Amino acid sequence: MKLLLIADTHLPKRAKDLPSSVWDHVNSADVVLHAGDWVVPDLLDELETKANRVVGCWGNNDGEELRQRLPERADVELEGVRFAVVHETGASAGRDERMARLYPDVDVLVFGHSHIPWDATASTGLRLLNPGSPTDRRRQPFCTYMTATVHDGVLSDVTLHRV
Repeated sequence: MKLLLIADTHLPKRAKDLPSSVWDHVNSADVVLHAGDWVVPDLLDELETKANRVVGCWGNNDGEELRQRLPERADVELEGVRFAVVHETGASAGRDERMARLYPDVDVLVFGHSHIPWDATASTGLRLLNPGSPTDRRRQPFCTYMTATVHDGVLSDVTLHRV
């Protein structure tokens, strides 16, 4: 199962649309995971039309309509791997172990907010993934997103893509 991980798209404030490379992955992914800060619901509508499946949460910049349509925390099991998708995880210092305590029944935590890519594993085995932002690099050298594969209970091929 092919996954696309995105967050902090901030459309249309930071960009008018997603980069074409992201749309290419939307078309080939089995599941799109979006970790919040959509800003307006238009992208959610478009992803729900074009993607095979969308799993997402709302972020701190998302208004009432998105908060009504999306949870603050989205949980899904894909090919035997338990995912949670959230927007904020707090400070980077101590994040891995703090999230491991908060999400003891999760294998992979996908999060956003910082626009800073993150790929780490806590001592409990919890994998933490932040795809960065495909539209707003902030202090990063590139805009980014991630792809991954899950199969038979194993997450693999986690790749950070530069835009």
